[in-house]
Amino acid sequence: MKVHYECLACQVLQCQRIAELSTEDLEKRRRAMIFSSKLFADYFNENSIPAVVGSEIFLRLYEYLGVNDPFKGYKDRSNKLARKVVDDLKRKLKIDLNTALKLAIAGNVIDFAVGYNPEKIEEDILEMVKEGLYIDESKKLFDTLKMSKILLYITDNCGEIYFDKLLLEKIREEFPRLEVYIAGKEDAIINDATVNDLKEAGIDKFGKIISTGTRIVGVPMNKVSRDFIEIFNKADVIIAKGQGNFETLSEIKDDRVFFLLKAKCKPVARELNVPQGAMICKAL
Repeated sequence: MKVHYECLACQVLQCQRIAELSTEDLEKRRRAMIFSSKLFADYFNENSIPAVVGSEIFLRLYEYLGVNDPFKGYKDRSNKLARKVVDDLKRKLKIDLNTALKLAIAGNVIDFAVGYNPEKIEEDILEMVKEGLYIDESKKLFDTLKMSKILLYITDNCGEIYFDKLLLEKIREEFPRLEVYIAGKEDAIINDATVNDLKEAGIDKFGKIISTGTRIVGVPMNKVSRDFIEIFNKADVIIAKGQGNFETLSEIKDDRVFFLLKAKCKPVARELNVPQGAMICKAL
């Protein structure tokens, strides 16, 4: 997905958030924002992919501020909250494969839900599951999984990974012969899940944890590692979670890729021709 007009303002707000999470010093925040603003003209052009260019700017800002993981506290709270919500939902719902898939998509609400009380999140997620998916190609996905030998599951955010864990558990039960690889980031970038985050969540119980080989959001094929590309190329089916993975992988038009996401922003909704906030299970 190429940059839309709203994307730059969104990236500026993310830079502001990085500065605020990194230091209480108002002068340092001011200088950090001036520094990051100068990068936009150098990095962005009409063909830019927002997830990639934004990540490059964020990493430069991390270096400028002398931080490696400014979102760590946010990610820890997200994981703690999501773990509780998932445990509660497992007691309240009979969760089959279809429900687990919907929950994995709905769980993306955790991305901006730190500060909600858990009951409100549970209520919101249960409502989303009742509504169903705006684009639902889940049958095609499950039929493909049934015929496949290798699944690559590419994660998105912390917090959300506990909903991914639920879906991966059901996939393991339904398709026990599948060889499963689960990808996270090499190191911290905003609130994306790293390899270490996935291991700490116990997701390695359901597949082999691998790194994309980069900190860049999504899967930019010119920046990921050779080891990741080798697994990507041999996978029969690829599940890609969230908007960052959509922004990067929608560029390659690979029909093995199924996107599971909530279209939280107008540009992604526009690309998919769906209402903002729609939940999607779709292969391009």
